[in-house]
Amino acid sequence: MPGSIFLRRAMAADQRQIDALIRTVGINPMGIKWPRFIVADENGRIVGAGQVKQHGDGAREVASIAVALERQGMGIGRAIVATLISLEPAPLFLYCAGYNEGYYVQFGFRALVPEEMPRSLRRISRVSNAILPILSALTNEQHRLVVMGRGLD
Repeated sequence: MPGSIFLRRAMAADQRQIDALIRTVGINPMGIKWPRFIVADENGRIVGAGQVKQHGDGAREVASIAVALERQGMGIGRAIVATLISLEPAPLFLYCAGYNEGYYVQFGFRALVPEEMPRSLRRISRVSNAILPILSALTNEQHRLVVMGRGLD
């Protein structure tokens, strides 16, 4: 990660930049709450962000990992994920596109079967897995959602 970029907890003044970054990279903007975020700050500009959000059943999800397009590939996302993991006790969960599954293995996450998922994540997984085959057929691209967890064993 470049030396001009540092990680810190988000502040209220960051909310607008966090929202813009999330929308720019195409992440679902539901559940975006600035107090839960770690941000990558480059001279006052938010170039990366990520949060841990808690579901109603207590499951904690690493979510909304976003890096500005022109800053991707510099280790910013990796640093954000590692920081979030270091601040949160296990177990932790996440959703990712199938093509990102290997990326999260380096942080100790593994793909889960429905029986291992907290109820809140299992419900979302079921709905997504019902919809994604339709999207795959319409776009001629394979779409797959993977639920992963760490610290379950």
